[in-house]
Amino acid sequence: MTPPNPSETHADRSAETRSRILEAALTEFAASGLAGARTEAIAAAAGVNKALLYYYFESKEKLYAATLEMVSARVRDRSMAVFLREASPGERLLRAVLDHFDRILTQREFQSLMQQEMIRLHKGEEGELPILAKRVFAPLHAKFKAMACEGIASGELIEADWLQIILSALGGNVFYFLSAPVWRLIMSFEPLDPEVLRARRASMVEFFGQAIFQDRKHGAELAAKVLAETPMPELGKFKGLR
Repeated sequence: MTPPNPSETHADRSAETRSRILEAALTEFAASGLAGARTEAIAAAAGVNKALLYYYFESKEKLYAATLEMVSARVRDRSMAVFLREASPGERLLRAVLDHFDRILTQREFQSLMQQEMIRLHKGEEGELPILAKRVFAPLHAKFKAMACEGIASGELIEADWLQIILSALGGNVFYFLSAPVWRLIMSFEPLDPEVLRARRASMVEFFGQAIFQDRKHGAELAAKVLAETPMPELGKFKGLR
């Protein structure tokens, strides 16, 4: 039996510690922002002493940047897996729209950090959003464009400006969640109730199955297939939505 390599064991422990710190930082930064986050709270949640945070990340600002990069890479990799799936461009587009809806549901920390970064950018502060736009969102945008254009060129999707298709698909998801406090006041239902979300999720995919496909029957069949193969995320992950 080969004895363990001491350097590999140390490297594994180091990577595991760094990962714990980043996960703890994600929760703290999402809840309190860069300015309000406490490194003491991050260290305690990660089960390390405060000095170790600075050993791995040098400063609170660099820890924040590393946290944003980590969670954004998750979003990028998850989305890329949908884009690279073996399927027609129309099916991949429906899957991408559904994945976007589910991401808003289950990755609340990411949504919170992006909102904070957009506020910083609006205030003229130097933030991380320009870097993330280049590393994460530009590649996703290029894939979205290629997918929509391929579907239009093949005749599967309607003749339309590809950007309007993408903005309508993703914008509808964002608007629904951002407007939840208003819906709550003017409608007879709780917009973030799990069953209401389940119905909204299905109707959104079914709508685009009708709206952007040349052959509506084909689009409806793809929408049903995508929904059947993509179960709604666990209801326990909806905590904190309201």
